[in-house]
Amino acid sequence: MSPPHRVDRVDALRGFALFGILIVNVWAFATGYYGAGIPDPRADPVVRLIVSVFFETKFYLLFSFLFGYSFTLQLDSAARAGAAFVPRMARRQLGLAAIGVAHAVLLFHGDILTTYAVLGLGLLALRHLSTATAVRAACWLVALSGTFLVLLGLFEPAPVDAAAVSARIAESVDAFRGAPADVIGEHVRQLPGTLAFVLLVQAPSALAMFLLGFAAGRERVLAEPDNHAALWSWLRRFGLPIGLAGAVVYGWTATYSPGSQAETLAMGLSVLTAPLLTGGYIALLLRLFETRAVDVFAPVGRLALTNYLGQSAVLGVVFYGFGLIGRLPDLTVLGVVAALYAAQVAVSAWWVRRHRYGPVEWVLRAVTLGRRPDSVPVR
Repeated sequence: MSPPHRVDRVDALRGFALFGILIVNVWAFATGYYGAGIPDPRADPVVRLIVSVFFETKFYLLFSFLFGYSFTLQLDSAARAGAAFVPRMARRQLGLAAIGVAHAVLLFHGDILTTYAVLGLGLLALRHLSTATAVRAACWLVALSGTFLVLLGLFEPAPVDAAAVSARIAESVDAFRGAPADVIGEHVRQLPGTLAFVLLVQAPSALAMFLLGFAAGRERVLAEPDNHAALWSWLRRFGLPIGLAGAVVYGWTATYSPGSQAETLAMGLSVLTAPLLTGGYIALLLRLFETRAVDVFAPVGRLALTNYLGQSAVLGVVFYGFGLIGRLPDLTVLGVVAALYAAQVAVSAWWVRRHRYGPVEWVLRAVTLGRRPDSVPVR
């Protein structure tokens, strides 16, 4: 592969991941039924199936992988600056946690930043692992987490009181259409359920991808992709079809049998296979980023934190502020996604031509360094 600068490639992957995350997160704003365990009567099953198969449980894994990869870049940056790495990274994670808590309460109860902040401290503690040990630990995390969910799916779940769930959904939708205080109150009310899902499903997989990204950063697999051609070939030839098979099973059950025993089994299968599909996505995207497409996605990735928070803010205005939650057809929701991401592509390109950091990135970097970051070289 004829490489663009390694930072551009990493940023472009991060920028594309934001598109996938947006397609998944939008449903938490667009409908009260998302994750409720009962069918959404207004859903377009084809749209929801496509989203479940190709996007759900895939792109937060890509983002997690890049978090681990960037951890090695932070290590290199601290070494070049002659700075103590542990205090610097601890400040960064605390700053990220503060931003995440504010995001979860004010904008989106499905926030991932707080999880990343906590797991990032775990990665900090594991930074001395060898590359091989980090990969083995990641594989064990995925295997144990996925197997646990599969075994859990063997037990018949308690019957769902659809009428009670529907009534609670209606209350939630009314709250999201209410005053800002009502919206914040509903975010807080939903946080325990979100935390349970994070602990059961997202956190083990995210930490596994942190470790894989950390190992990949040590081996410079994104900086020197030509040296790892066999890996990318394997992921395209085998990772993609295996991961896609698991994704189809998960997507079908999530769309047509939400809240069922089969969905829990399929979620376990997804946990086991989604990292392979994510790896396949990376292999395909690296080929795409040999072209000028890298220049489209890299600015979005350079402003990843600002854009992630901005997505929640805009979706909150559209669906809560204008009371559109539960009222737009699914294809129109996808139109909102396309328009919002296109705007972020344009604004990000404009911003990076004029500023070194995104606004939230500047704040987090200042916290990380303990001083104004203006004079500090990038990475």
